[in-house]
Amino acid sequence: MTTDLPSSNRIDSFISGNKSENDLQNSSQKVEDIKKEQVNERNSDETDFRVTVLYPGYSKSVKDGMIANCSCTLITGCVNVIVDTMTPWDQEKIIRGLELHGLQCKDINYVVCTHGHSDHIGNNNLFLNATQIVGFCISHKDFYFTHDFEKGDVYKLNEQIQVIPTPGHTLSDVSVIVKTKDKGVIAIVGDLFENEFDLNDESIWLDAGSENADLQRENRKKILEMADYIIPGHGSMFKNPRSSINT
Repeated sequence: MTTDLPSSNRIDSFISGNKSENDLQNSSQKVEDIKKEQVNERNSDETDFRVTVLYPGYSKSVKDGMIANCSCTLITGCVNVIVDTMTPWDQEKIIRGLELHGLQCKDINYVVCTHGHSDHIGNNNLFLNATQIVGFCISHKDFYFTHDFEKGDVYKLNEQIQVIPTPGHTLSDVSVIVKTKDKGVIAIVGDLFENEFDLNDESIWLDAGSENADLQRENRKKILEMADYIIPGHGSMFKNPRSSINT
């Protein structure tokens, strides 16, 4: 299920190579204009965000393969974000899940896919108004943003929502970090964590595939140091045992 994504260096070259200073200034302005467009007017004064797991992921080894689908998560507030869009066969499930929260696909401002495997990107094309972040690649229509996740740069949707690089499962994995009032910091991490049980059994996430196990261990540790709750790639949300938050 591996999909090769363009590195941020390739994107840099595509956007900035051989461009004049004026062209680069225009590109920077375009980025700011796109971000402004992605703020919901009806919720523009809201500073809190609600995080809802629309569908918890799962995975099970079977003869000759695996049965699996990813966790699909909705963030609502002054921007609406969907994280990991499941498989192409889940289109109706996603539309139905949004409708239960009073939303349509056109209301989503950002799509974030924690990495490029097929069970995480299957319905991105439903969200044509959204800026799309797929691993280290950020785009809106035919415009590709310059952002260096490879050097550890954080991409801020706003002060409460950040996309951070957490490679390991693949070399271009990202996680979404959300500051909330009711549950503290929630980390939506894709397959950095397979499920809650891999906290005590690393064979679970290793058997699920890791392009760089040492890097994945390092980034798992980073998430455990910052998050109160974790939404893994193939399981239900769980409270970080190291968290002191009382919810």
